Amino acid sequence: MSKVRVHELAKGLNLQSKELINIITGLGVDVKSHMSILEGKDLEIVIGHFRKLESEKSKKEEKKEVKTEDKKNSFNKDRKENLNKDNKNLKEDFNKDNRPYNKDKKEGFNKDSRPYNKDKKEGFNKDSRPYNKDKKDFGKKFDDRKREFLDDVVEVVDPAIEKRDARKTHLQGQEKNKKNKSINEHKKREDRNPNVILKPAKKKNKANHKTKSDSDLEFENKVENTGEIRIPESITVKEFSEALGVNSSQVISKLISLGIMAGINQEIDFDCASLIAEEFGKVTVLETPEITEENEIISLDYEDKKEDLVTRPPVVTVMGHVDHGKTSLLDYIRKSKVTTQEAGGITQHIGAYTVNVNNSKIVFLDTPGHEAFTAMRSRGAKVTDISILVVAADDGVMPQTIEAINHSKAAGVPIIVAINKIDKDGANPERVKTELADNGLLPEDWGGDVITMPVSAKTGQGIDELLEMVLMVAEVEELKANPNRMAIGTVIEAQLDKGRGPVATILVQKGTLNSGDMVISGTSTGRIRAMFDDKGKKIKKATPSTPAVILGLSEVPEAGSFIYAVKDEKTARGYAQRIINVQKENMIASGNKVSLDDLFDKIQDGNLKEIKIIIKTDVKGTVDAVKNSLEKLSNEEVKVNIIHGAVGSINESDVMLAAASNAIIIGFNVRPSQGAIDLSRHENVDVRTYRVIYDAIEDIKLAVKGMLAPTYVEEVIGRAEVRATFKVPGIGTVAGVYVLNGKVTRNAKVRLLRDGIILHEGEISSLKRFKDDAKELLTGYEGGLGISNYNDLKETDIIEAYIDKEVER
Repeated sequence: MSKVRVHELAKGLNLQSKELINIITGLGVDVKSHMSILEGKDLEIVIGHFRKLESEKSKKEEKKEVKTEDKKNSFNKDRKENLNKDNKNLKEDFNKDNRPYNKDKKEGFNKDSRPYNKDKKEGFNKDSRPYNKDKKDFGKKFDDRKREFLDDVVEVVDPAIEKRDARKTHLQGQEKNKKNKSINEHKKREDRNPNVILKPAKKKNKANHKTKSDSDLEFENKVENTGEIRIPESITVKEFSEALGVNSSQVISKLISLGIMAGINQEIDFDCASLIAEEFGKVTVLETPEITEENEIISLDYEDKKEDLVTRPPVVTVMGHVDHGKTSLLDYIRKSKVTTQEAGGITQHIGAYTVNVNNSKIVFLDTPGHEAFTAMRSRGAKVTDISILVVAADDGVMPQTIEAINHSKAAGVPIIVAINKIDKDGANPERVKTELADNGLLPEDWGGDVITMPVSAKTGQGIDELLEMVLMVAEVEELKANPNRMAIGTVIEAQLDKGRGPVATILVQKGTLNSGDMVISGTSTGRIRAMFDDKGKKIKKATPSTPAVILGLSEVPEAGSFIYAVKDEKTARGYAQRIINVQKENMIASGNKVSLDDLFDKIQDGNLKEIKIIIKTDVKGTVDAVKNSLEKLSNEEVKVNIIHGAVGSINESDVMLAAASNAIIIGFNVRPSQGAIDLSRHENVDVRTYRVIYDAIEDIKLAVKGMLAPTYVEEVIGRAEVRATFKVPGIGTVAGVYVLNGKVTRNAKVRLLRDGIILHEGEISSLKRFKDDAKELLTGYEGGLGISNYNDLKETDIIEAYIDKEVER
């Protein structure tokens, strides 16, 4: 509710501050001085008191007016009779003196013989003055001012009404035109909800009397009569001043008084606009862009009719272990030396290219690692139709190969294995097939469903057969799209170019994108100024499964985000504002990722039918043992699915896969890297580490049954790196450490990590800063640290400090 100071209220009521303070004190409201603030119930009591007084006064005035009217009529009647009588006597006097009556002559008459002159008001005593209707309200000027001031209030809507209809629940109370106000209107307003808030009186100026056009009057009435303005989360000063119905310079001066230096075209936020609006007696309401069912951003991706669908080219991603020949294979297919143009022959960025094979097109995505599956799929974009897994015939299946297999399976796309480098000495395709079978990919010639093709990226052997196989798989998959609709695509890569501004490489998936179309991708909007194909040639349109580079966006969009073509700029800005609001809500309440703590609740609600788990261990044998043990926990309600298992510490790639697949990460005798810890917090991924296999199995078993109830959770408070070691007689080995992040405290527990593997867990025996004992070492500080009953410390070891934190369940 609004606030008002005592002296402001006194000014509006035309009272002295002292008089008003006495009245307010008499009403039982505690005020100390003229600067005291009235708000809430206190303000209601004071306003209610004066409204009551005005109401009683208006009733008395009505009665007075009736009596005055009667008096006036009788007075005029007597006055008329007296005047007629006087005129008759005057005529007789003139006749006696033989003087003709001259109506134009004003001089020479004595006071008693002057005729009644209706144009002359002087010469009558107080009681004989005629009633002048023009002076009827002269004595009520100050009362009218009070009434106008009290009428300038805004009613507070009943909360019950607000719940019934959210669209009509605004702070109401219309500002009536003061010239047309009447006592009846005043009475009606008085009968309404007594909960009121005071609104500052409007200042009159000459500008209010200027002639305005019909549209200006209509806009002014719309703003002034409602007493509220609807504005978005951010608004330019110019738009805001138009909404207020005031000059931009007035708004800018108010902003300067608040310490905000903003020009006419600069944006201000909703909170700032609300403060300025209060200065002008307006109430602001946050306007969410009205997205109808017809053009809602989700419904832009509607289901197409079967008769509108036409065959589109397949989108293929080439994946595999480093240096197995992914880019060389694609290079041979495209007949251009891309590899030699990149630093060190390693792919530096995502590229999308189109090749023609037997009068058919195939779109290839050349990706670093597995970005096409993790970053994009975690944002909901399914770009790839077919995955080509490149495995070197002389090297076999490697860790990144297994990772690529798991990513492809999680994405649910068909896999074609290209066994590369078969021209090299020592190539053994059969060994590769055996290793593939061990990892769940059974080749076709072994009775499975995975196509394997021996190829050589150097000589071109088997390349044509591989491409024909891609087209055959695409035909089986029945890849189709509707080209006759507003375009929808995915951002493959985006960057800020020094000369061209934000540049985005996109892949159109549905519809046709035309040069000049208005597009939106996340919070980035813009009109396409230019569009190029993968060869750098300027194009006017891009059909489904066509990669294109576009210019004209307002900012750099995120890779993997959707891009939509919309009808106009207003629609695009509305969507962008809505997305900003959604992002804020998601930041406030992000808790959709599955964790062991809420596993049972999600199973009970029917929201979870499968628990996806990623396992990382210190040795290969543990992976298989844990996988078999956990898969046995599956029951009728929920299935345990191990989507990835590997040896080594928990890294960022594991967290990205878990975020994209909504999985839980479990580690045995390994710890997450600092990057993985930060990313898991950002993505809200549940990472659990154990030293004993039984503990993990027991936790998941209890989580499925809804009985998981740990009292303590582990919280890592800091990490330090061993820079040097010293042997101290009688104590043992002491490490000279540098704190990388967080802090190391004297009472914390520590674990020693070497190459991400846990070697020892224990307690700190001593912690020193120079020669003095220290309670803690903060980030960037160096000190000496000893671990109780442990001396096997080496340089580059990581010491992780943690505490057991009690949590309420």
